[in-house]
Amino acid sequence: MIGLFHSSSEECSQVVTRRYSTSFASAIRMLHRDLRAPICNIYGFVRLADEIVDTFHEYDKATLLAEFKKDTYAAIAQGISLNPILHSFQRTVNQYGIDHHLIEAFFRSMEMDLSQKKYDNRGYQAYIYGSAEVVGLMCLYVFCEGDRKRYASLESAARSLGAAFQKVNFLRDIKADFNGLSRVYFPGCDFTNFTATDKRKIEADILEDFRAAYAGIQQLPLKARFGVYVAYKYYLSLFKKIRSLEPKRVLESRIRIPNYRKAMIVVRAGVKNQLRLI
Repeated sequence: MIGLFHSSSEECSQVVTRRYSTSFASAIRMLHRDLRAPICNIYGFVRLADEIVDTFHEYDKATLLAEFKKDTYAAIAQGISLNPILHSFQRTVNQYGIDHHLIEAFFRSMEMDLSQKKYDNRGYQAYIYGSAEVVGLMCLYVFCEGDRKRYASLESAARSLGAAFQKVNFLRDIKADFNGLSRVYFPGCDFTNFTATDKRKIEADILEDFRAAYAGIQQLPLKARFGVYVAYKYYLSLFKKIRSLEPKRVLESRIRIPNYRKAMIVVRAGVKNQLRLI
């Protein structure tokens, strides 16, 4: 009956993915069915850690994160956990041979969120790597399904895509991060005086990440390419919307893409995919 526990745990990760990110969940549905559960398992794990540092304000976050980290490595070593999210994550880690250094880098960035409020360039790059780029690399392990040569050739592009997504999230969530959590991720930025020049500099950096990422998407295995392309287009559309706005507007509200626009993105991406233009 262990199979029932495996499937129930994966369903928990899928629920977390759907509840916390409708856009990401819809992009995952565009992946080949073999890849959907493992990617949800990764997202569920990442989401729980992120919740600890961003949401659980009435609890001892440092203790919770330390326990979660300890439980994560115990689950991977033992091949089982009574925490269904960690159980499904360890199965993915062990099945695809995901490098534990990626998990360690992820936890380092989560630990930074517990106390660090501002970043210099070096700290910013380290945070981006651990909070986003390594998540892209974990997913790449799944997409490549053991093909280490292909993984190596796509590693740089996967990091760029993870970085682009995270930096767009930072722009989208400035209000919550700055006003709610007193965090400023972008080096040298003063959100009490956020200028058009500041915004353009950040956007130029993100645009370079998107450009580097797209070349890698075109080289992904077919089972992964369409779903990753849809996620890329979601975030690129959000980025373009943010880019069109004045700094004041970005500071005042969380920018979103309406559902009808997301549906259009999927339709257009589907056409390109059918014509093999991705």
